[in-house]
Amino acid sequence: MSALFRGMVIGVTVAAAAGAGLWAGQTGLVKLPMPATAALLGAAQTKGPVIYYRDPDGKPLYSLTPKTNNSGRPYVAVHAGEDVSFDAPEPGSAAAAAEPAQGQRKIIHYRNPMGLPDVSPVPKKDSMGMDYIPVYEGESEDGDTVKVSPGKIQRTGVKTEPVRKRAVVRDIRAPGVVTLDERLISVIALRFDGYLEKVADVTTGTHVKAGEPLMTIYAPDLLNSGARLVIEEQTGWRPTTGTKRLSQDASTLRAPVVGARRRLENMGLPRDYIDNIERTREVPDTVVWRAPRDGIVLERTAVEGMRAQAGDVLFRIADHSVMWVMADVAEGDIGALKPGQPVKVTARAHPGRVFTGTISVVYPHLTKETRTVPVRIELPNPDLALLPDMYADVDIETGTGEPVVAVPESAVIDSGMRQVVILDRGDGRFEPRDVKLGRKGNGYVEVTSGLQDGESVVVNGNFLIDAESNLQAALKGLTAAPEKEAHQ
Repeated sequence: MSALFRGMVIGVTVAAAAGAGLWAGQTGLVKLPMPATAALLGAAQTKGPVIYYRDPDGKPLYSLTPKTNNSGRPYVAVHAGEDVSFDAPEPGSAAAAAEPAQGQRKIIHYRNPMGLPDVSPVPKKDSMGMDYIPVYEGESEDGDTVKVSPGKIQRTGVKTEPVRKRAVVRDIRAPGVVTLDERLISVIALRFDGYLEKVADVTTGTHVKAGEPLMTIYAPDLLNSGARLVIEEQTGWRPTTGTKRLSQDASTLRAPVVGARRRLENMGLPRDYIDNIERTREVPDTVVWRAPRDGIVLERTAVEGMRAQAGDVLFRIADHSVMWVMADVAEGDIGALKPGQPVKVTARAHPGRVFTGTISVVYPHLTKETRTVPVRIELPNPDLALLPDMYADVDIETGTGEPVVAVPESAVIDSGMRQVVILDRGDGRFEPRDVKLGRKGNGYVEVTSGLQDGESVVVNGNFLIDAESNLQAALKGLTAAPEKEAHQ
């Protein structure tokens, strides 16, 4: 027998054996192992058209067109008959019985990697070449709850934190300028015409005490009013609104409404000067003018020998024991301020030193150029360390200090129209929850409604879970529409 004839006989024999084995396996006469049956089926059935190409080295790389890898090896064509089937196995079939035993999850569909509402029953790539992401059975749940696999939670760094009651305190910082307390400024001006015979050695910047002599004044009006006071004291006459006889034989005179003592008081003369005239019945020709309060001389216009008219400002004295700080607070922080709140102030001239005071006035107007509101802070200055026009840094602590339900600011997803937190339900299940927010401070925000003490919220990675929830809601809407059309 020739070699050619022997080869043909062997080939026919092998083909016949393979066909018999395939027929026996399909009809159940012979129980073949699953790999052998699959191999025989793959060899017997037509592969169909090429749907994509995969990497020859088994890497998760795919292409819609023929190409080569970095080593120069061509991608392997994957035909329609070789691709994975996503159809549900028939009940009672071998595939349905083998799937739970293998512990593999069923792939429902593939979703767009960019979060677009686009699904595919087979693996594919988007316009940018990114692979669609498989969605397994059990990853989505009904209602608002979304389920995320443990691997994805670990990769994205999702962190949760229990909700606790805590004091939400926030420090408001603002720049300020030191100014004088306008209630502690005294202006020395005469209410009569006079001459300055002598001016004390007091200049601008000098610190004076209350009662300290400032100048000596001569004024004819003082002599006239003083002489009238002496006459009234000697005769026992007192002015009234009507008429009064000075004696039995004297003629009737119309008395002025204001008497001499009242005139001297209206001229601003000190009480001891007037009492001295009444007691001694003598009128001095000059009067010593004294400082009305402790303070620093801000202005001096008095000069010896000058003629001072009524209303001329001769001295301006300010008390520096209490100072104001005018702070410019941002418009968004004004709602947390009120009079009486404690304030800490630091001045650049005294680094490391903290001055304590309180808010006295929150001005009822806004500076439109800077969108700030002036706030007046009053603080003691016993050692005169603070001077007018100094720059200062203001630190205002806001908050009542009472514990309230609060979450970290990173736990809140704020879209402008609504505020949402992601609740951790356990076992990879998460639920979005609308909340109402209150005060903020120290990295936390008060939750006035929507959460309870003890619940757990996501503080890191919540945007991923929110995207998963929105995507699954969109996918459910897409899948519900075809089902509704099919029923119709």
